[in-house]
Amino acid sequence: MTHHTPNAPLIEASHLGRNFPQRQGLLGRARDVWAVNDVSLSVAKGETVGVVGESGCGKSTLGRILMGLDAPSRGGVRFDGRDLATLSGAERRKLSRRMQMVFQDPFGSLDPRRTIGAQIADGLITHAIVPRAEVNAEVARLLEQVGLPAGAAARRPHEFSGGQRQRIAVARALSTRPDFIVADEPVSALDVSIQAQVVNLLMDLRRDLDLAMLFISHDLHVVRHLCTRIVVIYLGRIVEEGPAEQVFGSPAHPYTRALLAATPSLHPRADSADGVLPGDLPSPVNPPSGCAFRTRCPLAEEACARAVPPLTSVGTGWNAACIKATPGGKP
Repeated sequence: MTHHTPNAPLIEASHLGRNFPQRQGLLGRARDVWAVNDVSLSVAKGETVGVVGESGCGKSTLGRILMGLDAPSRGGVRFDGRDLATLSGAERRKLSRRMQMVFQDPFGSLDPRRTIGAQIADGLITHAIVPRAEVNAEVARLLEQVGLPAGAAARRPHEFSGGQRQRIAVARALSTRPDFIVADEPVSALDVSIQAQVVNLLMDLRRDLDLAMLFISHDLHVVRHLCTRIVVIYLGRIVEEGPAEQVFGSPAHPYTRALLAATPSLHPRADSADGVLPGDLPSPVNPPSGCAFRTRCPLAEEACARAVPPLTSVGTGWNAACIKATPGGKP
């Protein structure tokens, strides 16, 4: 296995774009809808990068591109220095051992007819992680690693609670001993107390296994607890990115401030405590010119309509895409 310096990116995305043609009406012409638009980010080993934004902002599409499950329309992804687009089928299958995904709905990603032991064993057998004779013992070890009894291997998915099924999904993802995990809203369907258990499990695993993790969520409480760096996405574009402490403690972009204001207990200084962002999310089929957030932004001015603002530095490793971006929102 390749060894990395602590801050060397394991996975790097450069200027990623993913568009989907969308037809308006029966006879209308198809228009490109950019689910992901000019997104660049990286994740190092031992680092958890949180991707946040409202539903429909492109978070899950980004996760699928990074995993190689969806091809970008433009831009590229490099994993451990290798361009995913240039890999052969055999190389991609080999690489799939090192990249795993945990989905929002563990029940939907588990086969109801098979025991969970058999499903966790799939990756062990496919990638020859351990000798065949040791597969059952490794399944038991993985279950215990995620806080489930070894005897659970003989049971089927419907016999478990939602939180337990998510632990099973994590065990299955860990079975191939990956270096990188994309966790796509992995706790959003769970009760708050169970969410905390799964998040703490992911934190322990990141530390113990030196995992690189992309954690996709709209729940800022969870993201603040788990992530070292934050990427805020609005209508497919990054509007702010930086260390979690700075982004949460002194957000530079009006959209980040609005998200925090909609989660009052996270940001006691916020003046909007109704839990609702101002205005409606624009249609990605016909986005506003210039800064897409300007139609909902309290600081918007004429210049905001003219050009898409670039990400500019507001601190060390901290950028925001706003012509009035300042830490803490002091214009």
